[in-house]
Parts: sequence; structure tokens; C-alpha cells
Amino acid sequence: MPSIAKDNDFQTVITTFEMTPGTAHDLMEALTDAYAEFISKQPGFIGAGLHINDAQTRIANYSQWERREDFQAMLRTPEMRERNRKFAGMCKSFEPVMYDVVEAFG
Repeated sequence: MPSIAKDNDFQTVITTFEMTPGTAHDLMEALTDAYAEFISKQPGFIGAGLHINDAQTRIANYSQWERREDFQAMLRTPEMRERNRKFAGMCKSFEPVMYDVVEAFG
């Protein structure tokens, strides 16, 4: 399970997907399958969460990895490259961005 803490040494990746309401549930299903079948089994994976907005035009994905290199290695696998091509066909755009936690509240 993801843990948001200022002093963690994990790599945090937030990916946003932009799509139409007509493809939102198809994309969410494909992302859920990718995590259940492949991503969660990769070395360095810690946890992730998938979120969808009320208008069903955006999906946000929060994931944590032990190291930046673990996330990058997962992206380079043939299976993930194929899945990313499928995701790209279901949305207008998506962009994974690596972040460092600066502060956490609560």
C-alpha cells in the first residue's frame, strides 16, 4: 500500500490520463488488469492507487517504487510497452511523472 511521508526514500510516480467518458471505464479496466497481472509483480513495486474524476475525463494513478530504476525497468519490458500502446489508444494523453514527497499532512 502506498505511504505518503516526507522522510520516505521511495520513488513516487503520478500518472494522469485524459480521456472521454465513453472510454474511461475501458481504460480503468485495462489499468486495473495491468496492475493485477503484471505491474504489481515487478521488482521494486511497493503499491499504487487508481482514481477517476466525477466527469470521467481523467484518471490519476499514484504508484511507489523502491528505486527510480525499478520503475524505468518495468516501463521498458515488452509487455508494458504493449500495454502502454493499448492505453494510448484509449485516451487523449497520459504522462507519468516522478516526484519527491516534500511534505505530508494528516
